[in-house]
Amino acid sequence: MEIDLLIPFIILIILVIYLIYTRTKFEKEILDSYENKFEEWKKHNTSNNEKQEYKELVGLVFKKGYKVEIELLDESAKTQLEKGKFSIKAK
Repeated sequence: MEIDLLIPFIILIILVIYLIYTRTKFEKEILDSYENKFEEWKKHNTSNNEKQEYKELVGLVFKKGYKVEIELLDESAKTQLEKGKFSIKAK
């Protein structure tokens, strides 16, 4: 009688061990795949985000007497001048 219950129990233990092994193997493969995809994404993403800053002439500054006048060549800088977002460099 004891041997009748022992055989299904051993089969069940073997099946559980096999399923645990295959699941961990599958999870490891998926994790490696996502890590490789993430590394590829970082390679492609860093090259696209590198933007070079450059200077652009948008206006001229003149001094008449005690007054300073700015002539804008491009209207895009007007809002930054009105908000006071500029820096002064003297050479």
